[in-house]
Amino acid sequence: MSELINNSRKRRDTLKHLILELHKGVAPEAVRSQVSRLLGEVPYGEVVQVEQELISEGLPQEEVLHLCDLHTEALKGHIDQSAAKSVLPGHPVHTFKEENRALESALSGLSELFQQVQTLDEKADPTPLLSKIHLRFNELMDVDKHYRRKEYLLFPYLEKHEITGPPTVMWGKHDQTRALLKSAQEALAAAQGIRADEAKAIVQLLLRPAGVSVDDMIYKEEQILFPMCLDILTDSEWYDVAMQSPEIGFCLFDPKDEWIPEGLFPADKTAADTNRIVFPTGSFTLTELNAMLNTLPIDMTFVDQEDTVRYFSQGAERIFDRNRTILGRRVQNCHPPTSVHIVNQIVEDFRSGRQSKAEFWITLHGKFIFISYYAVRSEDGKYLGTVEMTMDLTRLRKLEGEQRLLSYGDTAKGNDHE
Repeated sequence: MSELINNSRKRRDTLKHLILELHKGVAPEAVRSQVSRLLGEVPYGEVVQVEQELISEGLPQEEVLHLCDLHTEALKGHIDQSAAKSVLPGHPVHTFKEENRALESALSGLSELFQQVQTLDEKADPTPLLSKIHLRFNELMDVDKHYRRKEYLLFPYLEKHEITGPPTVMWGKHDQTRALLKSAQEALAAAQGIRADEAKAIVQLLLRPAGVSVDDMIYKEEQILFPMCLDILTDSEWYDVAMQSPEIGFCLFDPKDEWIPEGLFPADKTAADTNRIVFPTGSFTLTELNAMLNTLPIDMTFVDQEDTVRYFSQGAERIFDRNRTILGRRVQNCHPPTSVHIVNQIVEDFRSGRQSKAEFWITLHGKFIFISYYAVRSEDGKYLGTVEMTMDLTRLRKLEGEQRLLSYGDTAKGNDHE
């Protein structure tokens, strides 16, 4: 009978009817059967149009939000992507999809850990497994950057093109996922010393639903949202999204490729270099400042007053690995659960003014490593964030005697090789 539903308007009306059947309580399995019988495959754009129409016709957004999961479940396997466009590395959609692959990897690891918890003997200690699960959830918390790039960069362009309903619905699903992840993190933080049966209950009631919510959003994005956006947004708009994305940060994936649409020329970088960043004691071009920070023999990371990682230097020889996926990430999620309480204590001591400095030193791979944290404050004493500096002091600890400026010519060649 699907051949009878041979135009877009009829398909949308039929799909709207089936979604309203869900609203009345019909099970998604029954609606899926009707989709298969009446419609065959549904073009991805028409799913979005139906959501928009339902909201315009007075169905409350909260109800559309509730129906979102049900109708997505009912349509699984019946969304036609034959007209979907492909994208090159560096394109925002390519980056979103690579992040989804990384999220799926984390979810797969969680699924295996959940299964191991479920098979625990009632007298077994679940703590080691819960610690591994906690680390995986730290990774999943990075999805907030993925969602914020959609909310603040992608959705405004959809609204510009008069697509308002679906972004609102999807933003609501983001918030639901965030709440589930937060509850999961809180449960894991409080799970010390619990029994195996309690761990199993936490997995079923709190942890697994959070993972499912992340996974469901991946499906909605790749089957419906991204193909539709590729049809609607211009290359110039996509380029704007790409240029602003690093400010928010990336989720478990660090894009290396630069995407420039054909025929679009980025702003002249040479002209930009003439704009100097002025300080009370001097000025730099952006190129000079970046090069100077990367030349200093220290690893430097800045965390703002909201505990969010905003910057790290890129010296020639790093002590600890860093990549751009940490930008925009909560500093607590960059540390293992066993040390998060120390990180929180340092930050709170800095924020309250009780302390302004914390220093540590360790031996790592035969090197003497000095790690220091400093509170960054404005002139009036307001806490602005924390800067972490890490240095390899192995060679400096061995220095003896003097090395004066006038003997530079005798030692410069040797210093080049140290």
